[in-house]
Amino acid sequence: MKKIASILTITIFLGSFISCSSDNDETDTEKPTISVNYNEGFPKSCTVLKKGSQYTIRVKTSDNVALASYAIDIHHNFDHHTHDDQGSQCVLGAIKTPETPMIFMESYPINGDTQQFEIKQTIAIPDHIDSGDYHCQISVIDATGWQSRTSIDIKIE
Repeated sequence: MKKIASILTITIFLGSFISCSSDNDETDTEKPTISVNYNEGFPKSCTVLKKGSQYTIRVKTSDNVALASYAIDIHHNFDHHTHDDQGSQCVLGAIKTPETPMIFMESYPINGDTQQFEIKQTIAIPDHIDSGDYHCQISVIDATGWQSRTSIDIKIE
């Protein structure tokens, strides 16, 4: 009888230890959020950027755990492909073959253990690039690897 009581006590102890440790192992299942839809947010859909000028991209991001990095990708849309999620329909120029398009792809760390971060990244638009339709895509990755992105139709003249 003592052996059964000892085994039962050990089993209950181990069972409560295992269930407690699994209760603390919360898995992050939420993607970070990303928005340009506030007064200072930039660029908005259909924004026209001028060659030879500098602009500051401003985007609010947040996450339930912690943000890790963000990336900015500006590429031509001369073929009228789409991944715009801003809801606006911009008037597109004629489909054309790129000759010297702007291609900008950079990633940046978000330092610290922060759940909210405003991207403020200055980008220079070169003088000698093709004018036309472009996408400005911004993505953010949280500390556990979840990613969100937004892609905005812009024009460069």
